[in-house]
Amino acid sequence: MSDPSPAPNPPHALARLQLHAGFTLDDAAERVDYYDTLGVSHLYASPLFAARPGSCHGYDVIDYHRINPELGGEPALRRLVARLRTHGMGLVLDIVPNHMFAGPGNAWWMDVLRLGRASRYAGYFDIDWHSPDPLVRGRVLLPILGKPYAQALRDGDVRLVHDEAGFALRVHEAALPLSPASTQPLERAGEPAAVLAAHDANGAAGFDRLHTLIDAQHYRLVLWKLANDTIDYRRFFDINELAGMRMDRTRVFEDSHALVFRLYAEGLIDGVRIDHIDGLADPHRYCRQLRHRLRRLQRQRPAGAPPGPAYVVVEKILAEGERLRGTWRTDGTTGYEFMDQAGALLHDAAGEDMLTELWQAMSGERADFAAVARTARRQILVDSFEAELDRTARALLDAARADLSTRDVSLPAIRRVLVELLVHFPVYRTYAGGLGRDAADESVFQQAYGRAHRHVRIEDRELLAEVSAWLGGQSPRGLPPGRMRRARERAMTIFQQATSPMAAKAVEDTACYRYGRLLSRNEVGADPGRLALDIPGFHALCAERAHDYPRNLLATATHDHKRGEDARARLAVLSQASVVGAWASTVARWRERNARLRPLVDEAPAPSPADEYMLYQTLVGAWPLELAPGQTDGARDFADRIAQWQRKALREAKRRSRWTQPNEPYEEACESFLARLLDPAHGFTAELHAFVGRIAAAGAANSLLQTVLRLTTPGIPDMYQGTEFWDFSLVDPDNRRPVDFAIRQAALNESASWDRLLQDWRDGRLKQRVIRELLQLRSRHAPTFAQGDYRALAVASPDGQAGDRLLAFQRTLDGHAIIVLALRHTAEVLLDAAMPRWDAASSAALLPHGTRVRGLSPGRYRNVLGEGEGVVDTGLDPSSWLAPLPVAVLAPTAS
Repeated sequence: MSDPSPAPNPPHALARLQLHAGFTLDDAAERVDYYDTLGVSHLYASPLFAARPGSCHGYDVIDYHRINPELGGEPALRRLVARLRTHGMGLVLDIVPNHMFAGPGNAWWMDVLRLGRASRYAGYFDIDWHSPDPLVRGRVLLPILGKPYAQALRDGDVRLVHDEAGFALRVHEAALPLSPASTQPLERAGEPAAVLAAHDANGAAGFDRLHTLIDAQHYRLVLWKLANDTIDYRRFFDINELAGMRMDRTRVFEDSHALVFRLYAEGLIDGVRIDHIDGLADPHRYCRQLRHRLRRLQRQRPAGAPPGPAYVVVEKILAEGERLRGTWRTDGTTGYEFMDQAGALLHDAAGEDMLTELWQAMSGERADFAAVARTARRQILVDSFEAELDRTARALLDAARADLSTRDVSLPAIRRVLVELLVHFPVYRTYAGGLGRDAADESVFQQAYGRAHRHVRIEDRELLAEVSAWLGGQSPRGLPPGRMRRARERAMTIFQQATSPMAAKAVEDTACYRYGRLLSRNEVGADPGRLALDIPGFHALCAERAHDYPRNLLATATHDHKRGEDARARLAVLSQASVVGAWASTVARWRERNARLRPLVDEAPAPSPADEYMLYQTLVGAWPLELAPGQTDGARDFADRIAQWQRKALREAKRRSRWTQPNEPYEEACESFLARLLDPAHGFTAELHAFVGRIAAAGAANSLLQTVLRLTTPGIPDMYQGTEFWDFSLVDPDNRRPVDFAIRQAALNESASWDRLLQDWRDGRLKQRVIRELLQLRSRHAPTFAQGDYRALAVASPDGQAGDRLLAFQRTLDGHAIIVLALRHTAEVLLDAAMPRWDAASSAALLPHGTRVRGLSPGRYRNVLGEGEGVVDTGLDPSSWLAPLPVAVLAPTAS
């Protein structure tokens, strides 16, 4: 047997798999043949480190040194990689440097709880040991009690226990360690049973003894609700169970990455995806340090592993106009910005005003998305991040007190100024260091400063200028070594780590559930206030990516998306001028006919008008193509999925309900409305099915366009598990449901004609065929896609309008070209169509006679997404190639 060929490096296509106890590394190995046949070069695995037992995602790591035994452990990983190598494929691993699970099973965390600041791991976690609260100072606050402290003790929720390992505290079902100083007296006190009885909180003496024992620990037990006000360790967002790590410390970096480095050196992984890069104290230093270590390990890799540099991408949300720092030495981002760009391209700016008016009329809400986001930021700071706000304000107070000229500044004044900066911050974070802010960060900060300046008190404006200087406006290294420099650097770091989770929680997890103009734009990494992107703008962004980050990931679906890629593509049809009017009249009719179904809660209808309108959009976007109203099992499954989404949406919006204080009467009333709405006897599902049928073919055309762009524009396409068939999923956990690989494998083994695939397009095989053809094209022409130029092609027509409908470009390298033609906004033709079939007559309806695409590389080409073949000179008639789909990819006939 010959040696397996190395996996391509860099990858030419990734497929993301979500691994957990129900889908292990051995299960992934069973799917390698399928993905190889499809044309994928690398699997892209969710985190593999040992995680909290039962974790369904792997982001709650408990041990950086082991592969999760629930996934099969390292032996299963080696079996998977061996299978990949026989197919010349590789593996990219998602890693989680920002945080760990703060609870049982995490030996590092438990050691900190046992020994406090004396633990060798005390410096591993981002803990503030200098809390202003004397009850907490020098200890770790554990907000894990379900009841107030005294009541929890009396009710037995906190009790002393003993087993073969010795004495411990049992809090609910979790065991917490005791400090050695407090354990020794217990062990000398007599029989364990007697000691336990003496600490029984049912009696006054036992209560006092148990409290005294707890009070001697290196942690403080408090009610879970106090976390947002007083927690003294950095969290992942507002999740108490995930504690931030100090990756800026070399010892922590090396210890937590030891397994990553060994796996890479041994050729078991070929790259990494860095989760939540913005949570780190110094992303610039971290990325460069990681790249440096991986490069040093390259020469240790075995012969069967790719010889080139590791593939490294970061999870990073980029605001409009923001760019990833080239000095980080990464291959790019995980592709949220591409998901935004491709999605915006599908939308029609012509429908924006009507959609805005419709949202305002339906919801009664006039605020634009920017105003909704600002309101959400202000609320989140109080509701979820009061502790983080206080920590940041106190760091700034330390900076003020370190300078005699500002020692009279008060903490309340700093908080006022800080709140306005955070509310008006235009990006997730800045990256100022010892030299202060660079030009990009200065531009961002000036935007925030200018907006904050208009909202702070007049007497606070001078302080706002001082705070701006402390946060990187002045270089800390320009100060002499000492307290002032240290205080400025610490304030800057804490501020920059605070802005990202606050923005994410306010925008992604609050404002996107409040503002419902068109939910297809309410996605991670997108700005719902910006509906559409024109073709020239899309071309410019692609050309920029080809130049700056040609190996950037291109995603249209992720484990974090709020709606599946095809649900968004279908909803985008509603923005088209030929559809938005019909949508407005339809949804108005639905609201009227369903009025009698709405219960009243506190004398107001449930759901509220805004919640009801967003529910209708969700139903339209998620309705399965093959579901008929009379199919009982399918309808029940659909109703359960929507009910799960609705409850999460209501709580994330934080208007009538929230996770910390569920409004059960309102939630139950909304669920009752939904159940009655989807009851076949009511008749609404028949209308819903009919309306979806009207726009479904146009939605599929959008999906195919989005798919083609992901597989042909500069970058490396990422395919989320299962999305090679139509993906009408909703936010997690819905988008993490089990994938039926058997039916996908069977479809891949078929050799159906394009005509047959179009006849049966609702089953998803059409989309899979498009993906397979283009992935295999990428494999055959890897240099062109990896290194080739991106050249926008001129589209000329007698009326000058075709360039707004037809996207045309080519990828070229050394005279070799791949040509892409794609029509957008096709509802004018495909509204009420039985299928997304395309022909010359369809093209004529959108492209005037005489439309030509110019500037092409001449040669003989064939359409890999159809049957067409012919000679192309420097120009072509697009209508002769756009068949049987509204997208065409032309490759040289030798391909």
